[in-house]
Amino acid sequence: MNGQPNVPNVHETATDNNGKPKEYSALYALQLRAFVDAAEDVDVDPDTIEDLLEGLEDGDGEEEVQESDLDEDLDSDSLTLPAHEQHSAIEESGNLDDLEVETEVIERLKQEADEAWSKEDIRKMMHHLKERGMSSFVREYVITQNIPIVKLLFAFGISLCPELRNKQPQTMLYFLRVAMSKVLHLREKLPQYNTVADAVSLIQASKRVVVLTGAGISVSCGIPDFRSHNGLYATLKEQGTYDLDDPQQMFDIHYFRENPAVFYSFASQIYPSNFIPSPCHRFIKAIEDRGKLLRNYTQNIDTLETLTGITRVLQCHGSFATATCIQCRRRIPGTDIEKDIMERRVPFCTVCMQAKREAEEIRQAAFKKKAKKRGRKEWEEGSDEEDEAIPVGVMKPDITFFGEKLADDFENALEDDRNKVDLLIVIGTSLKVSPVSEILSHLPHSVPQILINKTPVRHINPDIVLLGNADDIVQHLCEQLSWELPPPVKKRLEAPVLARPAKRTSGEMMGKTEPIRVAKSHVWLFEGAEGGKWVRDIEEKFSEENSASNSRAMQGRVTNEGPEAKKSRSG
Repeated sequence: MNGQPNVPNVHETATDNNGKPKEYSALYALQLRAFVDAAEDVDVDPDTIEDLLEGLEDGDGEEEVQESDLDEDLDSDSLTLPAHEQHSAIEESGNLDDLEVETEVIERLKQEADEAWSKEDIRKMMHHLKERGMSSFVREYVITQNIPIVKLLFAFGISLCPELRNKQPQTMLYFLRVAMSKVLHLREKLPQYNTVADAVSLIQASKRVVVLTGAGISVSCGIPDFRSHNGLYATLKEQGTYDLDDPQQMFDIHYFRENPAVFYSFASQIYPSNFIPSPCHRFIKAIEDRGKLLRNYTQNIDTLETLTGITRVLQCHGSFATATCIQCRRRIPGTDIEKDIMERRVPFCTVCMQAKREAEEIRQAAFKKKAKKRGRKEWEEGSDEEDEAIPVGVMKPDITFFGEKLADDFENALEDDRNKVDLLIVIGTSLKVSPVSEILSHLPHSVPQILINKTPVRHINPDIVLLGNADDIVQHLCEQLSWELPPPVKKRLEAPVLARPAKRTSGEMMGKTEPIRVAKSHVWLFEGAEGGKWVRDIEEKFSEENSASNSRAMQGRVTNEGPEAKKSRSG
């Protein structure tokens, strides 16, 4: 296809077989930028990126087109525009005088998309994806039915431009995964579940509950969270003791290898021996005790779930339970380095240190023997240099740092659980860390979801949202369920022995008789809720809908009134 040199999105940095500059259409630039941006959210290998950008680099070594050269006004949302809407986006970003050829191409793409699938076909395909997941969708439509990915993308509202249709198979599959990911992240709320009573009924009726937990369930134990305004990252940034580009570097594996002291200066604050499990931990144990827990996926590394006695737990990001030498890969119980952690000291591998000492003894003996023959102390010279050549490994807790892959147990468990789960409860997490944050999009959309958190999680759409202090919320639910929470587990720091208090209502514990419902929505506020503008927007939305409904009702009554009633009301 011939491009137009006056269109801002056309690049001339590569050459064709005749040595003439290639020109890229505005539609190509639009879609290319969208797929490149999507790599931030959808895993992609370097070979796929290389194939995606192939042709944007001159074979003679001339200037390469950088990602930033693509129109910065375009974003990944442009990807899912149908062909005719992509046309509008191009009109806004390109030169309108040169869009005649673009219009012809886009109209042809739109016609092709319209003829590819019926509405019923698309409905069935989307239902399959939402209920059975990406892997099943690919097996059914790509492998079994052998449908070209270009045609499958039409069902997602994506009409690939000609330049992107001849990419490698793995790149085409990446295009499909991007499209599927966008659909899975747009879960629709189940309208039949809205109240606290509904949440109680769901927990009572469920048999295979998945509980996804984060740092919020351990805050009341005294363990700081990471991302709040006074969390671990904020503290690290405020102190400014270490030269970090980002406080999260303390959990970056590459930074740890260079400077493990940063991690160990804070590790004692999150080490489990100092803490007693919270009511949230005990709530999960209560679910398991009643045979309802399918699995507890926890992002926490404090091992308090295990301390509580929960057996069906998967510590997605690892834990302090064991530690491994980064040099010789020897694994030891985490308690072996507990003293170092509590004293904020970097623990070194004892085996590596012993090997170093033995090597040093052998080296010094050799130098002494040599020096004795020559009558001088050459063994003392060069000692420091030789000493540095013998590495000693640092012991790293088996926590999954940024830059490390999660264990295969995570993906295997998720694949196994997705066809069994009948209720998802999310407690105390902002769901900002991938891939654990993707659990919600991988589970069937028909599975009810309950969110228990201090603040809203804006990028998900659960069926019931309970905002406030998580401990208060689960205790309220237990009261409604007539459940007794298991007693707190004692470890090292003994829990004080107190007389058993008289049973109190949730209202007495929280300072209010009942949680507050936000308008007639699915959102409920408990003590400690931090809803802010998000809650106000919901209230305003329902207020507007209520006003519109009352207005329509009034109009209907006026329409149905007889002449005498209208005359009487006007008089």
